[in-house]
Amino acid sequence: MRDLFDTDDIGQPQHAELAPGAALLHGHALPLEDAILAALCEIAEAAPFRHMVTPGGFTMSVAMTNCGAAGWVTDRTGYRYDPRDPDSERPWPCMPDAFLTLARGAAAAAGYADFAPHACLINRYQPGARLSLHQDRNERDFAAPIVSVSLGLPGVFQFGGLKRNDPVRRIALHHGDVVVWGGPSRLRYHGILPLQDGAHPRLGRMRVNLTFRKAL
Repeated sequence: MRDLFDTDDIGQPQHAELAPGAALLHGHALPLEDAILAALCEIAEAAPFRHMVTPGGFTMSVAMTNCGAAGWVTDRTGYRYDPRDPDSERPWPCMPDAFLTLARGAAAAAGYADFAPHACLINRYQPGARLSLHQDRNERDFAAPIVSVSLGLPGVFQFGGLKRNDPVRRIALHHGDVVVWGGPSRLRYHGILPLQDGAHPRLGRMRVNLTFRKAL
């Protein structure tokens, strides 16, 4: 992996190693901000955000949608990737070029060359919404990393270990930050603490997270 403590022209750290195979890339998404937000609006219009239900019958506080060749969904039958939006029976919107550029560039910056995501799960957090500790293990290929992009209000990312009861690190994420984890960290537990209220100049009272995965 490249040196994860690079600095910019004024000496501020840009990349930080979180664990073996895991990196925080500060502000990495900002150069593509306008294209990403424009594409996000188009995706949400074609496949609106919705609150999915877990197999146990719990309605998630986070609203979700997807783009790409497959979308992550959950309902009373289980967790899975589906090539079609279950609400419309149409294919999910195509992965925008700006999304692909961002995901591939962030993965390469963290030491994972040739990352080609099939799916982008888009989570919308409003004040109070959270995502409990979990592993990303519905994918067929654990050799590929996870690329997670933060937009809008700041959030607190929980990054644990390979067991649910391992110690958890809390990491502040801001608009444009990207977290990449793979290799020995690929199956670490992670989540988001309840979102605090506020107003972001571009997204208002919400946080949006893009999670890119090689799912098929």
